[in-house]
Amino acid sequence: MSDSVIQNVQERMDKVLSNLRREFASVRAGRATPAMLDKVTVEYYGSPMPINQVAGISSPEPRLLVISPWEKSMLSEIEKAIQRSDLGLNPANDGNVIRLSIPALTEERRQELVKQVRKLAEEARISIRNVRRDGNDELKKSEKNGDLTEDEVRRFMDKIQQVTDKFIAQVDSLLEDKEKDVTQV
Repeated sequence: MSDSVIQNVQERMDKVLSNLRREFASVRAGRATPAMLDKVTVEYYGSPMPINQVAGISSPEPRLLVISPWEKSMLSEIEKAIQRSDLGLNPANDGNVIRLSIPALTEERRQELVKQVRKLAEEARISIRNVRRDGNDELKKSEKNGDLTEDEVRRFMDKIQQVTDKFIAQVDSLLEDKEKDVTQV
């Protein structure tokens, strides 16, 4: 029973970490990556779709993204979606593809991005701690119901704390890597 609680806690913390990785991938460092456009959606036959589902995105050079829509009619929609996004990029449409030139980051922008990734990391830490709390609450309920003894609950809570510490360390490691990535000139 309580092993399933710990397994559930680990799975939920894994999801938090996966989400953080996705969030970090969409934060623009100095290089062009297709993941930068993951959050940008475009109207496609009346419903919002991520750009990567209506076009191919490649990065032929470190500071250039090329977006090749599968339907030429989507060119202007994609262009408008990128302009509306908070990426601060100017798309160049040549009638066949859209080119996004990624400018070098200013020092001020780098500092903003560092603040942004630190905030994302802190949100992930909070989510992990909330998962720990939920797991501990579930163990306490099991103790009240008589399914577990006090010693068993304490032992399982220690395991949950170890899992929590491991995931917090992974968040810190991801943050450190992303900060280096953002601050590199």
